[in-house]
Amino acid sequence: MNEDLKRIEAVLDERVRPALRSHGGEIEVDRFENGVLYVKLLGQCAGCPSSDLTNETIVEAELKAALPELVQKAVVVQDISDELWEQAKRLLRDHHL
Repeated sequence: MNEDLKRIEAVLDERVRPALRSHGGEIEVDRFENGVLYVKLLGQCAGCPSSDLTNETIVEAELKAALPELVQKAVVVQDISDELWEQAKRLLRDHHL
């Protein structure tokens, strides 16, 4: 992992993940390119209607405050995580829907 990503991960660990975890969520770095951090929201945050607001008010705000010379923007990559697929399968299987 390069030095920039180590610094980003440290901010996520200290300032972002605790807030997300308190709501059953998690965050994963997808990639970092030209000052833009692409992230995936996981757990309860995956696909949440408020994910854009969460990104703007928590993820992007904390990263820009801590690393203004490095991170200009954070973008949520919208896809369906393996965890969410497995949860959906369990619901269908267990509830015979």
